[in-house]
Amino acid sequence: MNTGTGYKKVTKPLSARHLLGYLLGDFGGCMTFAVMGAYLLPYYTDVAGLKPGHVATLFLLIKIWDAINDPLMGGIMDKLYAKHQGVGDKFRPWLLRATPLLAITAVLMLSIPAGLPVMGKLVWAYVTYLLYEASYTIFNIPYGSLLSAMGNTEEEHSKLSSARGLGSILGNLIPMMVFPILLDKMRATPQLSYSISIVACAIVGLICCFLSYKWTEERIKPKAVAAESEVKFTDIIEVFKKNRPFLAVSISGAAAMMYQSVVNGIGVYYFRENLNALSMMALANFIGMGLAFISLLIIPGFVKRFGTIRTILGSVTLGLVFLIIPYFFADNLWLTIISKNALGTSFIGIAILLQWGLVGEVIDYNEFILNKRTEGSIYGTFNFCRRIGQAVGMAISAAVLGWIGYQIVTPGAEAVRQTAEVLHGIRNWYFGAPIVGAVIQWLALKFIWNITDETRAEMVEAGISASSETGTAALLSDREE
Repeated sequence: MNTGTGYKKVTKPLSARHLLGYLLGDFGGCMTFAVMGAYLLPYYTDVAGLKPGHVATLFLLIKIWDAINDPLMGGIMDKLYAKHQGVGDKFRPWLLRATPLLAITAVLMLSIPAGLPVMGKLVWAYVTYLLYEASYTIFNIPYGSLLSAMGNTEEEHSKLSSARGLGSILGNLIPMMVFPILLDKMRATPQLSYSISIVACAIVGLICCFLSYKWTEERIKPKAVAAESEVKFTDIIEVFKKNRPFLAVSISGAAAMMYQSVVNGIGVYYFRENLNALSMMALANFIGMGLAFISLLIIPGFVKRFGTIRTILGSVTLGLVFLIIPYFFADNLWLTIISKNALGTSFIGIAILLQWGLVGEVIDYNEFILNKRTEGSIYGTFNFCRRIGQAVGMAISAAVLGWIGYQIVTPGAEAVRQTAEVLHGIRNWYFGAPIVGAVIQWLALKFIWNITDETRAEMVEAGISASSETGTAALLSDREE
């Protein structure tokens, strides 16, 4: 039986400051990341004047390259930590290094000089997007891996996952409310509206990410650290072969990022062209994220009673119902806001909010079956799968505009009324993508995930994780010896 690697004693409980610090990490990161997901496409097409086909290629190439970087970053963290034999923190120093890079590159992305020729604008877009995604990788992989070093029980994983989820909601809420209002009110000067918004978001994100570094703590560290030569980039191949829960959560994460990217990419077009109510997109985002916040307060009770997987499956099923209802009706602002953006998105979004706790359990399970703890590589590869989903989704959202015949409106030109076929195409993708993505998530977690209560008990017995407060106390007592 696997005996685990052993851990240093956890001398402090998981405190409110720890949870707030972890919350602020995703809050700060999402302040700019949300902008890139929802408003980069309309910026490239409507402000910079780039063709949808060029943007689709850009999204696909950069995101695939970025996805490759994620497991590499995870492997680098594992190898450097092994090289220094576990001296110091493994994840938090990377947050400090990446934070200023995130803010600077985010502003540069939305600052394409108007006087550049088309090729110059494309070069600017490629370079700044690549630099931003590299900066985000340097921040996000250590930040996500940090969860497993801060919590050691299913309850602690759930608390940290909920804190991250709340940070994500708040970090998305501000830009998703500010941007559509400013874009609608400042249509005559679109570049100025983008510049004001992104600078404000970058400053807030910078402050929050620094506070995340300051208030988090790596409470749980292995006593025994593998030698650098034992940590290999190819370790992840064994994880794919033998760790079914990792495969399940990776498929689920990729599906979630795919449908989110499509919806975010064409959301502005749907509210502006189909509903003629771009400013109302701010209200839709506010209501949807408000319900997601409420769900975070309720979720722990359901997880405690039914477990994480059952909670996710039930919520996704309910979410699909609310997504399908408005799909069969003509474009209607309030039905879209209430049924799709509020109820449907909130319920299927619970799978996304809880996935971080699942990854923490996957890391423990991987040590249980392979006797090697490599948080960075596992989280990095999980993020690789998510980024592949994001790459496909973002490429689709840009390519769709060309497929359906969308007419680009250049800055200062008279507004163009899109054809009925174009409006129908926008609508199909806006509603269809989350329905397909949610079904994929449900199937992956229902039929591939295989960690049971019996498995968790065996992991506790092996000294790898704890499934309750009582188990944690006993486990820590054993680890002191």
